[in-house]
Amino acid sequence: MTLQERLTDAENALHDWQTGRGVLEVVDQNGERIRYSAANVIRLQNYIADLRRQVNETSIAPMQFWGRP
Repeated sequence: MTLQERLTDAENALHDWQTGRGVLEVVDQNGERIRYSAANVIRLQNYIADLRRQVNETSIAPMQFWGRP
């Protein structure tokens, strides 16, 4: 599962929980299923924030300047 797929999975789980449609269960980077309860939804939000940071770091290309020296 790619980094982007894990992020999407976690965001979908949080959305389902917030709309009352599902259980908070995601697959982490080790391929293990983690079930979250309402009591530890903060951990899921932190996991999502960390995945977003990682996705952003891998998608940022170095800036190149084209022009006259």
